[in-house]
Amino acid sequence: MQRIEEITAKALERMGNDRYRLSLVVAKRAEQLANGATPLVSLDKNKIKFADIALCEIAEDKITLEGFVESTR
Repeated sequence: MQRIEEITAKALERMGNDRYRLSLVVAKRAEQLANGATPLVSLDKNKIKFADIALCEIAEDKITLEGFVESTR
């Protein structure tokens, strides 16, 4: 796994460098993971924080803001 700083930078770039949007999506996705959602990346939910998993999903383009907002309605 890459360093969390690199992952965060890539995820922030994917969110158009908008920290608010990034934090919103990370928080909502981390909540989904905490409630039993399956990670979209191959990381162990029992060993890695939900927020870090969410960041990885965003950085790897598994979650976009548009798709994420639509899928939570």
